[in-house]
Amino acid sequence: MMTAAHDTHALDAMTAAADHHQVLLENDQVRVLDTRLPADERTPVHTHRWPATLYVMSWSDFIRRDADGNVIVDSRTWERQPAVGDALWLPPLTPHSVENIGNQELRLIAIELKSAEE
Repeated sequence: MMTAAHDTHALDAMTAAADHHQVLLENDQVRVLDTRLPADERTPVHTHRWPATLYVMSWSDFIRRDADGNVIVDSRTWERQPAVGDALWLPPLTPHSVENIGNQELRLIAIELKSAEE
């Protein structure tokens, strides 16, 4: 079970789930990540502490679970599935894991907008 005492930097995507995230650019204002999750893979529990715009490079259904394993998002229930080239908004994410339950790679370019308060 995750608690507030957990170090948020230890759960940062680039530390806790580095195999699925690559930094393309980082400065004081933004961090741009190339996020890849092959079919049938699941990320370790991690966070994204900044809000982000996501650009869809390839899509596959996924399940996002909280740190306790409870399903919080199942993309199969969405009214409309994102398509390649779509842009999405994502608020900061608390500890979670993502499982690709589709049959192709889920690939997103995430532009995380760093806040002035860190």
